[in-house]
Amino acid sequence: MVAIIDYDAGNIRSVEKAVTLLGHEAVVTRDRDAILSADHVILPGVGAFGDAMAKLKTYELVDTIREAVDRKLPFLGICLGLQLMFESSEEAPGIEGLGLLPGKILRIPEGEGLKIPHIGWNSLSFPNQGRLFQGIAQDAYVYFVHSYYLQAGDPQIVTASTEYGTVIHASVERDNLFACQFHPEKSSEIGLKILQNFLNI
Repeated sequence: MVAIIDYDAGNIRSVEKAVTLLGHEAVVTRDRDAILSADHVILPGVGAFGDAMAKLKTYELVDTIREAVDRKLPFLGICLGLQLMFESSEEAPGIEGLGLLPGKILRIPEGEGLKIPHIGWNSLSFPNQGRLFQGIAQDAYVYFVHSYYLQAGDPQIVTASTEYGTVIHASVERDNLFACQFHPEKSSEIGLKILQNFLNI
């Protein structure tokens, strides 16, 4: 069973549909026992960093997430979910993230011809080998929607990157923790393969 954490963020249902399409049972929940009894846990989301951290605290999900991680459950953050896994974000100065991984979230710099938010398909390169990208070709395209990006504190955890005005750390992996800035659930067959790789762990 795959627990998809419900904290009133956008895009949760499309993740649920993708997991179900891949033949896995999915439950959208904020129940501690349901999350901790799952085989895999996904923290999806579209929205604002500060509001999201407030909701995680309101629903008493911060400790549940930490316990799931401590229990070594495979844990995947998607888009805003990735950002929340890190220490802080320029979007919400003074608000701490979950701090599960070292790094900070920065605003995509303004540049000529660059629209922010960054919406659309970008190709990935793989600086380090990642289990999510087994069977995925170099320069595969995936779908992004974001105004802020990850600058990981440890380059060794970065398994995919892309460029949009700057180098964006598009995916990371350490032990049972995985995260994607892009939306695998909206990235066609490539995205479903990435999700399947996660669900096979």
